[in-house]
Amino acid sequence: MTKSSGYPPLDNLVDLACRDGVEIRPVLLRVLTDLFVQKPSHSAEEEAQYVELALRLIDASDTETRSTVATRLSTYPNAPVAVLRRLIELAASTGSQPAAKPPIKRDLVEEFFAASADERRLILTNLEVVGQPVPRRAPPASSEVIRRLESAALQRNPGEFARVLERALGISRSIAERVTRDDSGEPLLVAAKVLGMPAPVFQRVLMFLNPSIGQSVQRVFELSQLYEDVQPTAAERMVTIWKEASTAQRASHAPVSWDDSKGSARTAATLVQHAAAPRRDQPASRFRKSS
Repeated sequence: MTKSSGYPPLDNLVDLACRDGVEIRPVLLRVLTDLFVQKPSHSAEEEAQYVELALRLIDASDTETRSTVATRLSTYPNAPVAVLRRLIELAASTGSQPAAKPPIKRDLVEEFFAASADERRLILTNLEVVGQPVPRRAPPASSEVIRRLESAALQRNPGEFARVLERALGISRSIAERVTRDDSGEPLLVAAKVLGMPAPVFQRVLMFLNPSIGQSVQRVFELSQLYEDVQPTAAERMVTIWKEASTAQRASHAPVSWDDSKGSARTAATLVQHAAAPRRDQPASRFRKSS
């Protein structure tokens, strides 16, 4: 395959996926497919890159992963024929059926938080290479947000750190908490990169915010190096995915609250009616008086 300078990180993806002791080929196949279908159309070179990588990873992936990938591609208008054909052949040979299609953006959020350090590095690399362009976030007009984040970290106050992060990035509280309390550190790296946090400040945050990270000199060093390597556009894409998942969470919660309020009103009305009605086990007032 002819390699393009626009895709240098992809040259080593399969080598990383096949590394002894690191079985991440199924994760790589799902992530590549998630990112591929998010973009409405691809150039011939982009499609060739995806087809070659997908065909090399499909045979090494489990049945469940192949079924999930087949389901996602089946609803994508520009799905590569070669990949679909191979998936159909494998499904026919094993008798498996595609699983129900899950929300793609939500899947990527969960996969990122559930992934190992090597897998997260891979996901961030692919977000830079394959993901759909997103508008760049302007750096904060002042250093107040970064100062507050650093202050919360130095005080070892993850609750305050999450609250500031929630407002600064426009994400849900639950995702802000997951970013703050993650024991590996890549989500925190993504947030810091988007906010334009200087590298020395990021290192201090790593050392004080989460003891699981700060007590490991090697982990702080690895994250500091990754902070320099990850492109801002990759971090922007991940935060965009977090924001979309946050919006979906809020939308799904709103009807529940509305139904709850109506249900409470109905319950209250029923209780009032029940209290006003005379109980059958109590005699009428005239009988009580006569007795």
